[in-house]
Amino acid sequence: MTTMPKAGDISRKWYVIDAQGKPLGRVAATAAHLLRGKHKVTFAPHADCGDHVIIINADKAILTGNKLQSKVRYRHTGWVGGLKEVKYSDLMEKNPERAMMLAIKGMVPDTTIGRNALTRVRIYKGGEHNHAAQKPEVWELQ
Repeated sequence: MTTMPKAGDISRKWYVIDAQGKPLGRVAATAAHLLRGKHKVTFAPHADCGDHVIIINADKAILTGNKLQSKVRYRHTGWVGGLKEVKYSDLMEKNPERAMMLAIKGMVPDTTIGRNALTRVRIYKGGEHNHAAQKPEVWELQ
């Protein structure tokens, strides 16, 4: 018989992902997987059963191929002629946490479950984080 998880039954763990030397998209996909809770046997698509994720060394994540020079992030202000663009070479240099968050945001659903999942991700530029009290486990990328 299939069990349906309820909000009170869900237990959340904390995981640390080290992004040093790993592709940005691979780290983001793993984080999105953990945030949704798809690694759990109690996963249900209608329930928010994901875990907390801490990503360290976001500034040392790599972009494979020619993406660092050619990939561009576009956004529009809503005004006429308001298209803004930022190259990923500048984004990774100035704000690597934002680049990682944008990648993760594109991999979770555009629903309330996805928005709630994004509140459980913490991204740090360096190798230190201040969540030692939560006793996070290290998650190794395959």
